[in-house]
Amino acid sequence: MILSLRQRLGHNYVFVVVVVVFLALMVSAGLRATPGVLILPLEAAFGWDRASISLAAAIGIFLYGLIGPFSAALMLRFGIRHTVLGALAVMAASSAASALMTRRWELVLCWGVLSGLSTGCVAVVLGATIVNRWFVKQRGVVMGAMTASAATGTLIFLPALAAIAQQHGWRPVVLTVAACVLALFPLVWWLLPERPADIGLTRYGAAGAEPAADSTGNPLAAALGALATAVRRRDFWYLFATFFICGFTTNGLVGTHLIALCGDHGIAEVRAAGLLAMMGVFDLLGTTASGWLTDRIDPRKLLFVYYSLRGAALVYLPYSNFSIISLSMFAVFYGLDWIATVPPTLRLTTEAFGDTAAAMVFGWILAGHQLGAACAAFIAGYLRTLQGDYVDAFVFAGSAGVIAAAIALLIGRQGTVSARALPA
Repeated sequence: MILSLRQRLGHNYVFVVVVVVFLALMVSAGLRATPGVLILPLEAAFGWDRASISLAAAIGIFLYGLIGPFSAALMLRFGIRHTVLGALAVMAASSAASALMTRRWELVLCWGVLSGLSTGCVAVVLGATIVNRWFVKQRGVVMGAMTASAATGTLIFLPALAAIAQQHGWRPVVLTVAACVLALFPLVWWLLPERPADIGLTRYGAAGAEPAADSTGNPLAAALGALATAVRRRDFWYLFATFFICGFTTNGLVGTHLIALCGDHGIAEVRAAGLLAMMGVFDLLGTTASGWLTDRIDPRKLLFVYYSLRGAALVYLPYSNFSIISLSMFAVFYGLDWIATVPPTLRLTTEAFGDTAAAMVFGWILAGHQLGAACAAFIAGYLRTLQGDYVDAFVFAGSAGVIAAAIALLIGRQGTVSARALPA
């Protein structure tokens, strides 16, 4: 099938690859967002407190980020297609098996450990690997589109899953997610080659043929070696810190707890999920635009603007009146900024560490993002259980956004690291 399409599309086949990976990232993002829909139904079904459910979500978010650099190494060692197919198998199995759960440890296993490890292999690091492997030009735009897949997943999945949960309970929700994951198998198997050279192409924008650079080493050693080299550079820690706060202020807090926050104010699940879907629409626009801007504007300045605006929006929300107008304003404003930080962060990572190592180093930076998200998911749930509201959680997150804006301006451009300095 690849050869047939290759003959018909020529160099445009690169966009088939982008579409397949976009769909995989979109479904993975939908699965990762599912715990936000499950909080209220699981409370009603089993009487579990919100802190316990949030703990499972936090573990999943943390492992999602932690596996990132190792997944990049696995893709180098065993190939993108095999890594993604294995991850999809675990995603589908864990989601389907969760329909049988009756205990909290089963929730942690299915929606914490297994979903976190598997979705971490079909995440932003996959997009970064595809961009660096298939493109020389227009990387910012393509990475913006890849990142926007998370918004599209939110847009498609959350309202539909919330409606299913409201009408039929939580079990059909997890089975629906499993079915969507399974539907990706043939697309990835048939349409995703490893490299442009495998089908007689060069990278988009490349001047001529390029040698393959597959790794034959130990994936664990490669990932840890990349980390050992990266931690010696200040820019790594600046990028890690800003992305920690990025995760704390997005999928950890808003992605996990917004539906529950709206429930505290008498807003039904489907309507609250619609709010997240509205954010998804504007994030699709904002992140794609951010990719375009990253190719043209200093990415440090972009990060300063993004984090500053995000901090202001988070402080505003708990003090709003939760009317249609105020929530819609927040959805538009926050949606445009949701994950617009990814293209400039990847650009700065690539400039600092080079094309070959960028995916693995970015994987470690993404681990910081998910560590921040995991902290927010648990802390916000704990504060809600302790205090009865989310006010302090949102104000703290908003303040952290302002700190991230300041750190972003400290990120320097000290040249790239030699390809020999980091593990291949």
